Amino acid sequence: MSIFITIIHVLTSLLIIAAVLLQSGKGAETGVMIGGSSQSMFGARGATPFLTKVTVVLATVFMVTSLSLALIKQNTVGSSLLLNAPIQALPAPPAPAKAPAPVPSAKKP
Repeated sequence: MSIFITIIHVLTSLLIIAAVLLQSGKGAETGVMIGGSSQSMFGARGATPFLTKVTVVLATVFMVTSLSLALIKQNTVGSSLLLNAPIQALPAPPAPAKAPAPVPSAKKP
């Protein structure tokens, strides 16, 4: 079940990226006057209402799949290697070595 939700989650994230990139910015109307194409494919009002609704639906699906994956991961006990690792005591530190003898400084003539 988690694999299916993960696939839906990844596809939704890719579609959100595409929907956001397709939306026009604030200054996109000036490009039409210079020689760009109009957005007559989505109707006279443009693609803004359609892409906004698509983005809201995709964001909702993304949040639901995120929460579902988090709950599934939380409920699976023993899925992590760290949870199943045996607890071992740390080895004792080695005994300190004797301090090295000071090196005599060379006298300058």
